[in-house]
Amino acid sequence: MPNASKLMGEKGNPLGGWMASLAESLSQVKDIKLCIAYPKNNIVRIEEVFDGKVFHYAIPRKTMNYDHSMEVHFAQLVAKCNPDVVHLHGTEFAHGLALMKACPREKYVVSIQGLVSIYAKHYFSGLPPKVVESCTLRDFIKRDNIPKGMENYQKLGVIEQEILKNTQHVIGRTEWDKACTRQLAPNAQYHFCNESLRGSFYEHSWSLSDCQNHSIFLSQGGYPIKGLHFVLEALPAIRERFPDVHVYVAGANIINTATITKRLRLTSYGQYIIKLLKKHDLFSCVTFLGAQNEEDMCKRFLQAHVFVSPSSIENSPNSLGEAMLLGVPSVASAVGGVADLMLHRKEGFIYQYDASYMLAHYICEIFSNDHMAEEFSKNAKKRAQTTHNREVNLNNLLTIYRAIREA
Repeated sequence: MPNASKLMGEKGNPLGGWMASLAESLSQVKDIKLCIAYPKNNIVRIEEVFDGKVFHYAIPRKTMNYDHSMEVHFAQLVAKCNPDVVHLHGTEFAHGLALMKACPREKYVVSIQGLVSIYAKHYFSGLPPKVVESCTLRDFIKRDNIPKGMENYQKLGVIEQEILKNTQHVIGRTEWDKACTRQLAPNAQYHFCNESLRGSFYEHSWSLSDCQNHSIFLSQGGYPIKGLHFVLEALPAIRERFPDVHVYVAGANIINTATITKRLRLTSYGQYIIKLLKKHDLFSCVTFLGAQNEEDMCKRFLQAHVFVSPSSIENSPNSLGEAMLLGVPSVASAVGGVADLMLHRKEGFIYQYDASYMLAHYICEIFSNDHMAEEFSKNAKKRAQTTHNREVNLNNLLTIYRAIREA
C-alpha cells in the first residue's frame, strides 16, 4: 500500500488504488482498528509499520507459489490483531489461501475483482492461431509466451476456486460477478457493494475545450485480454476520417526495440502489436506512456477526447469508472459487468468486443459530434458520482462487516 511503501523507503505501486481509497475511508471511522497485511519477498520475519491511522504488516514470502511457511506467520498475526472480520481483496493469490488454511475459524469475506479462472477462457480472444503459437527468444528463455500466460491464469484459478470454496461471504458489484460466484462459491452469501476510486478523480472534470482533439486513451495494453490489438484494427478506419488521430497507452512500452537488450525482451504479444503497426503504418499514431501514477493518469484522462476500454473480458473496470467520474466520453467493450457501469447511447457507447469496425464507428461518432461528447460527459459523470459515492459505499461496506461479525 502507498503509505506503507513510503514509510519503508520503497517505490510506491500505482496499482490497487481502490484499496488505498477504501483504507483511507475506513481509517476515518471511529472505533475501527484497521490492519493491512501483504506478502513481501526477502524478509525473514513480520515487519510492522504504523502510519498514524493504519497498521501495516509485511508477511515473509519465499515463492509466488503456495508457501507453507506463510501459514505460521499468518497465525501469529491473526492472534495479535484478533480481527472481527478478515477481508480478502482478490481471489487468486496463494497468500490468501495460506491465511485461510492457517486460521480457518475466522470470519472471511472475499471481494471479487476479476476472476482468473473465468478470464483464462478469454485469454486468446481475437488473436490469430499463429500469434498464439509464436514464441520470441525472451518467451523461450522465461517459458512465458501467450499459451503460458493462459496456463498461469488456469493455475491461479485453482487457488481461486479453493478460496471461494472456503469462504461464506463474497462482495461483488455486477451481474457478471454474481453469476460467476454462484457457480464458483454456491454456498457463499453474496453482498453488493460498489467500489470507491482514487481521490484525484473526484476533484476534476473533463472539458471538450481542454482535451487534445481526436486523441484516444487506453489505461493499459500490455497483455492480450486488454485488447490493444482490437484498437489497432480499428485505427485505420478512424484515421481515414480523422488523419490526426492519436492513441496513448499507459503502462510499459511493449514494442520497445530501441536497443539490443530491449529487442531481446520483446514478448510474442509485443511482436504481434509491432506487426499490426507495420501493416497499417500506425507507428506515428500510437504512443506508450510508461507507468503512470495517480496524478499522471488523471491528467492523461482529462487530455483525451475519448477513453476506450477494449478488453475481451473484465468485471467492472475501474479505469472506466475513473473516466466516467471525470466525464471523459467513453467507448467500452460489452464484456463482464461493463453494462452495469455505463448505459449504451446515454452515458457512452458499448460494442461487441471483437467488432473493431463498431469500435471505429463509435469513436468517430464522438469525434464528429461535440454535442454528443458533452452529453455523454455530463450523463456519465452523474452516473459515476452515484456508483462511486464514497460515503454510500463506505456505509454499505460497514453494514456488511457488521452483519458478518454478528452472524
